[in-house]
Amino acid sequence: LAVAKEAGATCIHPGYGFLSENAEFADACAAAGIVFVGPPASAIRAMGLKDAAKALVEKASVPVVPGYHGAEQDAGFLAGEAERIGYPVLIKAVAGGGGKGMKKVDNAADFADALTSAQREAQNAFGDARVLVEKYVLSPRHVEIQVFGDSHGNVVHLHERDCSLQRRHQKVIEEAPAPGMDQATRDAVTAAAVRAARAVDYQGAGTIEFIADASDGLKADRIWFMEMNTRLQVEHPVTESITGVDLVEWQLRVAAGQPIPLAQADIPMKGWAMEARLYAEDPANGFLPSIGRLDHFVMPDDIRVDTGVMQGGEVSQFYDPMIAKLIVHEDSREAAAARLADACRDVEVWPVKTNAGFMARCLDHPRFVEGDVDTGFIAAEEGALIAPAQVSVRALAAAAGQIGLEADAAAFDAPDNVLAPARAGLFGFRLNAAPQAHTAVHHKGEAHALTLTGEPGWFGRSSSFTVGGAFGSAHVYGEPGLVVVDGRAVSALSPDAERVLVFDGGDVVEFRRRKSSGPAGGSASDGSLRAPMPGKIVAAPAKAGDVVTKGQPVVVLEAMKMEHALTAPFDGVVAELNVAVGDQVDAGAVLAVVKAAEAS
Repeated sequence: LAVAKEAGATCIHPGYGFLSENAEFADACAAAGIVFVGPPASAIRAMGLKDAAKALVEKASVPVVPGYHGAEQDAGFLAGEAERIGYPVLIKAVAGGGGKGMKKVDNAADFADALTSAQREAQNAFGDARVLVEKYVLSPRHVEIQVFGDSHGNVVHLHERDCSLQRRHQKVIEEAPAPGMDQATRDAVTAAAVRAARAVDYQGAGTIEFIADASDGLKADRIWFMEMNTRLQVEHPVTESITGVDLVEWQLRVAAGQPIPLAQADIPMKGWAMEARLYAEDPANGFLPSIGRLDHFVMPDDIRVDTGVMQGGEVSQFYDPMIAKLIVHEDSREAAAARLADACRDVEVWPVKTNAGFMARCLDHPRFVEGDVDTGFIAAEEGALIAPAQVSVRALAAAAGQIGLEADAAAFDAPDNVLAPARAGLFGFRLNAAPQAHTAVHHKGEAHALTLTGEPGWFGRSSSFTVGGAFGSAHVYGEPGLVVVDGRAVSALSPDAERVLVFDGGDVVEFRRRKSSGPAGGSASDGSLRAPMPGKIVAAPAKAGDVVTKGQPVVVLEAMKMEHALTAPFDGVVAELNVAVGDQVDAGAVLAVVKAAEAS
């Protein structure tokens, strides 16, 4: 507010984070005479608490998920309600959003721990620990309706989005329209969404979220109201793509007192749009968030990319791990999925890890291509979606090619270059035969012996080799940084003299030119529980001297708005507990040590 006053701004657009759903901030803007680009504070409050919102929309004949949405928060009472509803159930923060404070519980034995964790996450994220308990819908689809209201009594919808591809209740890929949605179901759900918006005299952009039981396809009598997000959504570009509407422009027009520019009948729905959320995280390591400097950050240049970071910037522990959104629009769903998969494969980020390759495999998966998705898709197919442990032939050939191309470029640039006799120390000279070199690269401790054989015309900045090894052979040419393997371009990078990086289908494959001894200590084998990243200790379920079993939580770390439980690597005793709740810790810090139980 102080910055807005100093700048002479007449309005503030709060973005699409949690600040945009903060009724106190909306009130403060009004008190300062600055327009809040969003709904009235009354609407934010009415829809901000999930329990109150469900009671309100029920009166507007909007179906809601069965569950307990009352004020009672006693742990025993809520456990009884879960029994009444029937497992599995979903605990959800009353003031929640973004998957924070949300836990699926499969049985009564796990309810107490899940409740404590959900309440703690809710308190940390929203300053409100209250929760509700709902029936967990089997084969759930997440379908949401974009609504818009103005101060003239108009409320319209801009069709639906499907956000079913999720991990830990965080959306990964969104699309519009929803696959398998017939017109009768669409009409029923969009009408319910408009009724919900009218119930709070809604103004501006908002999203009515529904959960659908898709076990027998999308049907109007199996879709229930879940919550309303009283803000612009992260996935709003897919709606913009199919309607041709600039939703931020509409927000500004409505905030200025103008009516919605289009009547309901005039809002088109053309083609198919998809968005992939690029997260700074490591899918191969339990999707742990990844932080650090973005030394290399290259996005595809032929699609819409929304991002707030750039090469040389930093991904810190204090914010959500989403660093970019990749958006495509095509005539058909199949074409959109294929183009978005290609875009994910073109992502190059290092040393921060991302989910780009993971998303490409999601988009290529036969189930996804067929539209057979629900919120359990990623968990069910995770084995096929995580990067394979075995390095690809293409990556191996590209690494060897990068080494050869660098050597050749160095020789070409050397003074008095005459046939580059040493090939910068890599290649030897052979009479009446193409120069040949033998080298090796190491990946995850495994050595790969490779032979590079030069072909006619390979001297100079653009060179050509045959790379041979246990995998057979591949033809490689190009220049350092851009290696073409059997006709397919692959980006490569040498950050130092020891390493070669290959950007292979959205994944980064790191090769070493010498065998690495690997990181010292910190592995589960010695019982040391090390912080995987900087963060705050929010719970210590075990104390020094406690007997623990393999997989039992010992310390809980919060970082990048998510909790990470560090568990006992084997049955034993907590020999050391080096932290307390509230401590800030650095990556690699030894938080606790578990000693194996002695055999009797």
